Amino acid sequence: MKLNHIIKAQQFDRKTLEEIFRETEEMEKIARNGGSDMLKGKLMATVFYEPSTRTRLSFEAAMLKLGGELISTENAREFSSTAKGESLEDTVRIIGSYVDLIVLRHYESGAAERAAKVSPVPIINAGDGPGQHPTQALLDLYTIKKECGRIDGIKIAMVGDLAYSRTVRSLTYLLTKYQDITIYFVAPEVVKMRGDIKHYLSNHKIPFYEETDLLKVAAEVDVIYQTRIQKERFGENIEDFEKAKDKYIINKEVLAVMKKDAIVMHPLPRVNEITLDCDEDPRAAYFRQAQNGLYIRMALLKMILLG
Repeated sequence: MKLNHIIKAQQFDRKTLEEIFRETEEMEKIARNGGSDMLKGKLMATVFYEPSTRTRLSFEAAMLKLGGELISTENAREFSSTAKGESLEDTVRIIGSYVDLIVLRHYESGAAERAAKVSPVPIINAGDGPGQHPTQALLDLYTIKKECGRIDGIKIAMVGDLAYSRTVRSLTYLLTKYQDITIYFVAPEVVKMRGDIKHYLSNHKIPFYEETDLLKVAAEVDVIYQTRIQKERFGENIEDFEKAKDKYIINKEVLAVMKKDAIVMHPLPRVNEITLDCDEDPRAAYFRQAQNGLYIRMALLKMILLG
């Protein structure tokens, strides 16, 4: 299956998701066996206008594991011609003339779509402000499938910053491709899930509930997807940030009421929304989740560059 631009979660149907997951299983085997040279001669650019650890490095590791090469700018906002006033579109046109694929992270929602309209090579959206992060959603969904043995029929709680979390938004879109999904939104009032996502769920007949009692929800669900309260998204509105931070924390008390086969996920980085003493619990899946990002991104690079 040939992929081109990866811009938003809504672009995937269930058949495509299943094909991506099959490729991901193969990529995991390849990665564990030392890699491959299947992308030898291919060149990728990672162009990041916002900080990143997992996304940028996992994409770069994925390319290297498959024998390709890369060029990178990890602070394009300051250390590219953007600082001189060059538009995103012009930057993408130029970089696209050098490489076979661009992985783009930007601080503005919709930036990846703008880039795709002018790029001579495929664009992968690695996060566009509070908009979307489709490859994170793919690795999240793959983690649920791998850890729970299924996606159909799961109950999931999304906790924390739901207003600004691009990972939650993208994952929610993907979950609508599956059957018998139930979603619980648990968030401080100032960062509740926005109306567009709730409207989308209603249109797709996916039941969702807005709750305030984390312990009650934790006892019911198969997955808790915890998120960080993102201080950088509040701008000068520090009062709202103070209202939201530390409201919902995953700790031993929460783990004690969870199902024995439930899991805790987090897109990372975490600050203090999951206590360190949770890390040794086998239901703490967030580091395994991050590792799955390498395999998903290897699969996507192969499917885009080789078909």
